[in-house]
Amino acid sequence: MGFESVNSSCKVARLVTDISIPFSSSMQNPSTFFSTQRKMEGQSEIGLTGDSLDTGLLGRMREDEYESRSGSDNFDLEGLSGDDQDGGDDGQRKRKKRYHRHTPNQIQELESFFKECPHPDEKQRLDLSKRLGLENKQVKFWFQNRRTQMKTQLERHENIMLRQENDKLRGENSMMKEAMVNPICNNCGGPAIPGQILFEEHQIRIENARLKDELNRICALTNKFLGKPISSLANPMALPTSNSGLELGIGRNGFGGGSSSLGNPLPMGLDLGDGRSMPGISSPMGLMGSSSDVQLERSALIDLALAAMDELLKMAQTDSPVWIKGLDGERDMLNQEEYARLISSCIGPKPAGFVTEATRDTGIVIINSLALVETLMDANRYADMFQSMIARSANLDVLSGGIGGTRNGAIHLMHTEVQLLSPLVPVRQVRILRFCKQHAEGVWAVVDVSVEIGHDPSNAQPFISCRRLPSGCIVQDMPNGYSKVTWIEHWEYDESIVHQLYRPLLISGFGFGAHRWIATLQRQCEGLAILMSSSISNDDHTALSQAGRRSMLKLAQRMTNNFCSGVCASSARKWDSLQMGTLSDDMRVMTRKNVDDPGEPPGIVLSAATSVWMPVSRQRLFDFLRDERLRSEWDILSNGGPMQEMVHIAKGQGQGNCVSLLRANAVNANDSSMLILQETWMDTSCSVVVYAPVDGQSLNVVMSGGDSAYVALLPSGFAIVPDGNDPSGYGMSNGTLQKGGASDGGGSLLTVGFQILVNSLPTAKLTMESVDTVNNLISCTIQKIKAALRVA
Repeated sequence: MGFESVNSSCKVARLVTDISIPFSSSMQNPSTFFSTQRKMEGQSEIGLTGDSLDTGLLGRMREDEYESRSGSDNFDLEGLSGDDQDGGDDGQRKRKKRYHRHTPNQIQELESFFKECPHPDEKQRLDLSKRLGLENKQVKFWFQNRRTQMKTQLERHENIMLRQENDKLRGENSMMKEAMVNPICNNCGGPAIPGQILFEEHQIRIENARLKDELNRICALTNKFLGKPISSLANPMALPTSNSGLELGIGRNGFGGGSSSLGNPLPMGLDLGDGRSMPGISSPMGLMGSSSDVQLERSALIDLALAAMDELLKMAQTDSPVWIKGLDGERDMLNQEEYARLISSCIGPKPAGFVTEATRDTGIVIINSLALVETLMDANRYADMFQSMIARSANLDVLSGGIGGTRNGAIHLMHTEVQLLSPLVPVRQVRILRFCKQHAEGVWAVVDVSVEIGHDPSNAQPFISCRRLPSGCIVQDMPNGYSKVTWIEHWEYDESIVHQLYRPLLISGFGFGAHRWIATLQRQCEGLAILMSSSISNDDHTALSQAGRRSMLKLAQRMTNNFCSGVCASSARKWDSLQMGTLSDDMRVMTRKNVDDPGEPPGIVLSAATSVWMPVSRQRLFDFLRDERLRSEWDILSNGGPMQEMVHIAKGQGQGNCVSLLRANAVNANDSSMLILQETWMDTSCSVVVYAPVDGQSLNVVMSGGDSAYVALLPSGFAIVPDGNDPSGYGMSNGTLQKGGASDGGGSLLTVGFQILVNSLPTAKLTMESVDTVNNLISCTIQKIKAALRVA
């Protein structure tokens, strides 16, 4: 009994350290865990007096671990402390242990010191023992017990928090099980199917009912579009195999169109109130605040997309009364009265002072419908396809990634900037909703419509200057990988911000019209087909490898993009506009500082561009500017002599659509010849000649298939469009009539743009002499061209 009494104070520390052991082993049974905890708490209080202790447990404890117990809020040992036992004979062990109770003053001093230093060293414990009249071991044991007590309190608090979390999870689990056992009908709110069914099976049945309704609606629209009845049960499309049975989520289309950051896909579509629903809808980025506002905004965006698609299909019909033939008997012009009578605008009435521009055109393109749809729904590929037209394109949000791993039903919120290569025509910046829909096997439709949500009303640009009514294309597969594309462009814009020189071109539809989109698409697809072909063109005498050809074309593409950004001042690149009294209103001068862009020389770059009317046809002007034999008549880089074509990479069937490398003749034997990279192309809407001097060593790396991003370029060049005054809209090209040209009796609009390095130090200041230099360079070049063509 004496031995048990002597060691009774040792039980508390052992019990405290053992508290966490039953917790970890009883997590799967919460009731067992909490009953064990209550038992342990009771044992800790009983063990303080030495009663009801397990003598076997105390006998296994080492004598050098004997500790005295003292003050704590949870233990009734406040002031208790045991004297040391040396483990003498049996008579000493049988003697009863004497306890020492700390005074309140001693406990207060120990507690205050513990707050400042929970782990005192030997010297601090010695000072405390002398000051409080205690032994060194008593102070040591007190701090050990106090630290054990604090650890116990923390563990007890954590146990309570885990218990609450466990109860919460059990409640949610019960609710989910109840929802799975008792499904609710999505339409009437009552029980869907009596009995217990699988949750996935319930979702599939809901989706099956929605798809049947969608199929009937599409068949009705297709009957109107194709002019022949199509049964909803004919040619059923096989659903793709999936482990989950239903894949409606964003980003599961296999093309990277969706964003994984948008969260998990919604299992059910958004009900529109009329039996239709759109799967995979997510909240538009930053449009609305509360969840109720987001739900209303989703419904409004879906309604807008569906209304825009319906309007596009009506306007694409061959016998649609909203179109009438123009004066030439070929071009389609919008009948404003019939349009207002048959179609109600889905984005509201036309703003005051705006004019309407609407065109329709059809063409055959070397691309299949699926590839074209993927290009249109990808912002980067879309900008690359329409390189000279789209200055910048970016996805703001993905409302729907499509159904069943395809683009069918995809809805994207995008920002696009459409440009005409002239400083006198502002860039059309619009925020659009792009909706893609498959209407039949091999028949797709992609529609754009302006949205004005989430923008600052005080910002006049770009939402006030223009807006895009339902526009887009109908793509129908043709044999041998071709597609028939019907394009519709419908704009409303403020004509007062357009220069007088370009107003006839825009009002005729040749500036941003449908035929320009078709012509650009045909030219780009033809170039891609030639690039992907294994055979090398006969005009390419350098026999570049396929990798070398791709690198050269990529370098030329970056050169043309930089030229377009310097002419149109889009947001694709950062430019600072200069306003000087010595410059005319038709001249745009901008500057930028390049510090770390390897694709441009470091320093201050100056860009200047202007547009003038030329009394010559577009074909004649283009042939003159691209002819290397006549280059000395206008280009100061030619050193007064003809240039020699070193490399020729064809980009189309026409001779003028190519990327070439020119070499200028050296002035004397000591001068090295200059290399000029040049890209030229011409279609039925526009002609472009862009060039830039390049370093020979860097170009050798590119021609070998190396990276072209580190070749510094400062492009200059010309853009030629018809003046819009030719009523027929046709001109001569290679002996054949081409739509969108300018006849020999008409004229053309020439845009001239130069980019020069005025100072190699980015920190230098721009001088007036530099601005005058580039201004005189443009004026001198225009005068030389007019003199060579013998026009006033």
